[in-house]
Amino acid sequence: MTSAAQDPLVTRYLDHVRFEKRLAERTCTLYQLDLTRLASMAADAQVPLLQVQSGHVRRWVAQMHNAGRSGRGIALILSGWRGFYTWLGLEGLIPLNPVSDVRAPRVRKPLPKALGVDEAVQLAEHEEANDDPWLEARDAAMVELLYGCGLRIAELTGLDVVASTDAARAGRGWIDLPNAEVQVQGKGSKRRSVPLGRSAVEALTHWLTVRTQLTGMLTHPVPGASSLALALFPGQHGTRLTPRAVSQRLKRRSLLAGLATPVHPHMLRHSFASHVLQSSGDLRAVQELLGHANISTTQVYTRLDFQHLAKTYDAAHPRAKRK
Repeated sequence: MTSAAQDPLVTRYLDHVRFEKRLAERTCTLYQLDLTRLASMAADAQVPLLQVQSGHVRRWVAQMHNAGRSGRGIALILSGWRGFYTWLGLEGLIPLNPVSDVRAPRVRKPLPKALGVDEAVQLAEHEEANDDPWLEARDAAMVELLYGCGLRIAELTGLDVVASTDAARAGRGWIDLPNAEVQVQGKGSKRRSVPLGRSAVEALTHWLTVRTQLTGMLTHPVPGASSLALALFPGQHGTRLTPRAVSQRLKRRSLLAGLATPVHPHMLRHSFASHVLQSSGDLRAVQELLGHANISTTQVYTRLDFQHLAKTYDAAHPRAKRK
């Protein structure tokens, strides 16, 4: 058996991608490395490159996976092999591409980052003494809705102070303090009701008392809405706060609160879901609260919950760790 560097078919293919397809030199080098690996595996199996079958490729994928190569890395290797055999097929040298139906192992999605309960409480209860009282009240209310209700950032910035025909028509949500609920306009124009906890009600009540104190705030209604349907969270210029602005304020608040990691809005949504699941164990309820269309989307939090339980076990059980 010849190596990939010596195989005339591989040499012709590399010339093809380098000179005819004009791929970058770095890409050509990676292709050569991938084909060297292919030739080595084919040599070990005592099968010529032109006689490689799908079964061979699947076996080699399993070997690479068992050796610790990531699904993403295997997918890139298969892409190089697939291109080689596609070219061989166009040259009339093979009837079928043995790599066409072979896929890399599924890449496991990383767990969403969530705060611990103590960290989330630390962020929610933080008060910035040097901040403008108006900004402090607004930011505190936003944190209570993001962590206390698990809202998406777009759902938060889309909230109005009260319900209105204009708000409903425009696909915006609103708060309902008398009933301690927030009416949310979620993805796919799906509306849901999320209960407000005591802390959220208190923060929102305080925020609404100071919200109109900024000069000119009453004179800037949301475009296309009635004067009652003002944005719940405006900026200092009276316009609806943007997701970017919310992210910046939250990052600043988390650093001032002494958290080790800067917090972004979606991290609070993840924290809400994982903490509710840890306390209740009710996956369906978490699905409804988050507004997930499919339970499979919510099931990622069962992994977070198990991760939490595993850490607790390792820290607390006397036989959790081997000596």
